[in-house]
Amino acid sequence: MFNENALYDMVRQALWAAVNISAPILLVALVVGLAIGLLQALTSIQEMTLTFVPKLASIVIAFWLSVGVMGRTLDGFFTDQIIPMIAGIGK
Repeated sequence: MFNENALYDMVRQALWAAVNISAPILLVALVVGLAIGLLQALTSIQEMTLTFVPKLASIVIAFWLSVGVMGRTLDGFFTDQIIPMIAGIGK
């Protein structure tokens, strides 16, 4: 049956799946933001759109490239963890 340990394990796995799904986009945003911030500091250009537009474009490209992996991760989590737990087949 479903007990407290199973619930904590399910929450831990859900958080780990969320980290795996969001990591590519967050890492790209971090790297691009850091590079643009360094460029702005070196050139003394303080334009707001200089940070927003390239970061947004890189996030969209990263999402487009990693959406398949994100979908497979989410599908695997639901197929392997959530659905068996709902059906009562869980560990």
